Formats: sequence, C-alpha cells, structure tokens
Amino acid sequence: MSTHSIRFWRFVMSSALVKTPVYQQLNTLLRELLRHGAFRPGDQFLTERQICERFAVSRATANKALSNLVSEGMLEFRKGIGTFVRVGVLEYDTRSLVSFTEKAQAAGKQPSTRVRSLRRLAAAALPLEPARALGLEPAEPLYFVDRIRLADGIPVILEQRYIVARWSPGLQESDLSGSLYALWSSRYMLEIAGADETIRAVALRGAEAAALAVRSGSAGFLVISTGYLAGGSPLWWEQTWYRGDMYEFHNRLGPISQPRPATGALRKTG
Repeated sequence: MSTHSIRFWRFVMSSALVKTPVYQQLNTLLRELLRHGAFRPGDQFLTERQICERFAVSRATANKALSNLVSEGMLEFRKGIGTFVRVGVLEYDTRSLVSFTEKAQAAGKQPSTRVRSLRRLAAAALPLEPARALGLEPAEPLYFVDRIRLADGIPVILEQRYIVARWSPGLQESDLSGSLYALWSSRYMLEIAGADETIRAVALRGAEAAALAVRSGSAGFLVISTGYLAGGSPLWWEQTWYRGDMYEFHNRLGPISQPRPATGALRKTG
C-alpha cells in the first residue's frame, strides 16, 4: 500500500466518529495536495485510476471527489484530455463595491498598479458619455486617471476614470498605487453610496488588447459605471476593461419574479 494510501486511511479512521463519507474525506486530502503545491496551476491532475491506486478507493469514489473539486473551481475538466489544476481567477462581485487590491489578496495574488496617466481637465472637455453621466458645470475641474491593475505581475484590468476634483483635492500619482475606495474613505472621509453600472462582453482589440497583453480579439468584459457619494453627488465615471481569462463575475439571485420594463442601469450599492 502506498504512503498516500496509508495516510488516507489513517485520516479515514481518525474521522470515523463524525461518520464523514469517504469521498468527502478523500476530497479533503486532495485539497491538501493542491494547497500545498504538489500540483501547480495548469498542471494535469491525478486521473481516476491514479487516485484509486494511490488511495485504495473505488472508481466511483474517485469520480465523485474529482467532480466536487471541479464544481468548487479548484480543478477543470478538459474533454478528451483530462482534469487540470485551474489557473487562479479573480472574482468580480456584482452586488457590492470591492477594491481590486482586496480581491487580488483574497485570491492569494500580489496586486500592483501601473499608472499611465494622471491629468486635470475641465468638464467642458469631457467626452459625451461621461459628461452626461456626471452632469457637471463646464468649468468644473476633474482628474483623468489611466492605470493598469496587475495580479502577480499579469495585467488584468485597464481602468480609465474621471474623478470630480473637488472631492479629492491634491490627488497625486503616488496616491494611485492602491485602492481608490480606501483612499476616498480614509484620507478624504467620503461616504460612497454606490454606483450605476453596465457590463458588456467585448473582444479586446487595439490599445486595450496591448495594455492587457492579450491577442487582438481575445474575450473580455467592459464595465462602465458612475459612482456616487451619499446624498447623490457624482464622484467618478469610469470605463474598465477586464481580461476574460482572468475574471469571473459572481452574483446571487433571489426568488423568481416577473420581469419589469427596462429603466436603465441599476445602482450598485456597497
């Protein structure tokens, strides 16, 4: 009997009092293999037969354990090839405002930022879409921020944002290396109420594809949003491109309801 098999059955016997099903105990041991680096992201994982041989379990138990790890997002099944360790993806929560920095750290990745541009301009110089969304007087000053967000050195987000300057006086390039949400809350003591947001599936091309280091035509998401302070004053407008191979959009839906007439984007509250 192999070392892995001996360890597994010791684990089973030590867990006997809680009467946990064998496949769940096998799941726990396989998760430990993944978490402790026995397999790297992108590696082919153990087959059903290999699991049966190493851990002395039935084919049905091995299949159920693998299926659970696939459903949990730790593994992915490639038809005709096998099961592979999933390359880590970042979650985009559609229900609340969460900073990229926090999301990357929660996924076990190192966040960083490459600031490409920070400049001031007047509202009169805004493109039509942000001008309509922000509804500012022509002379109102804003900041334009263009930056790339990276996870473990890989560019995953291209962000272009207009910020109403009076709410963030003295903003400098050094302030843009981390979370703007944290900056607004801690330094400027602003209460952010939420954002109106739309999400579109896009093919990344041209400058956007180059910035995110993907081939032209690669799948991506474009998120357009307007952020508001408590009381309703607009704080920012942004368009942000996300790499489709690095992000998943998560939401939890409520009970079934009758559709209502479309009234535009919903406000996303934090």
